[in-house]
Amino acid sequence: MIFTFRIVSDEVDNFRREIKIDADATFLDLKNAICDSVDYDKNQMCSFFICDDNWEKEKEITLEDMGSDSAQEVYLMDDSILGDFIDDEGQRLMFTFDYMTDRSFFIEMKKLETGRNLIDPVCSMAVGKAPTQMMEFEEFEDKNAAKAKASAIAAAVAAEDMGEEFYGSEQFNDDEFSAEGFDEMNFDEKF
Repeated sequence: MIFTFRIVSDEVDNFRREIKIDADATFLDLKNAICDSVDYDKNQMCSFFICDDNWEKEKEITLEDMGSDSAQEVYLMDDSILGDFIDDEGQRLMFTFDYMTDRSFFIEMKKLETGRNLIDPVCSMAVGKAPTQMMEFEEFEDKNAAKAKASAIAAAVAAEDMGEEFYGSEQFNDDEFSAEGFDEMNFDEKF
């Protein structure tokens, strides 16, 4: 069985990758295929997260066991088979490639092909340039602050543009609308 994964980034609008990989491959194989497709260092700490339909993280599949003392089970990439975790088209995952700033790719399993096998993963589509793999924390903070400022300015401009036209004219007269006027209308003719 072959899985086709679509990979996008919230940092770069025109970035997209598509990876075809056998369902019997491991998450380590998928990580290596992704890193190869975006020219990232394969030795950096990273994790996959199995997500629900709202991109909420459910299970983590990590490169190395960091000795977490949480009650959650630890899944390692080299021991975890894709087909054991993914069985439906539309399954969502995140691939966190920069732990310091929690930057991730968003992945969706787009297609499942039964009756076929694939020896090695293949990048079947590469569009756009990937975001940098590692970002200094200060640079990340500055970038987020600039995005927040741009969003605030856009919201203020939109609210200003709406002004009176959106909320109604100052010349509005309560007397123009009376209960009697509504009683006189024949709503059956309108609807």
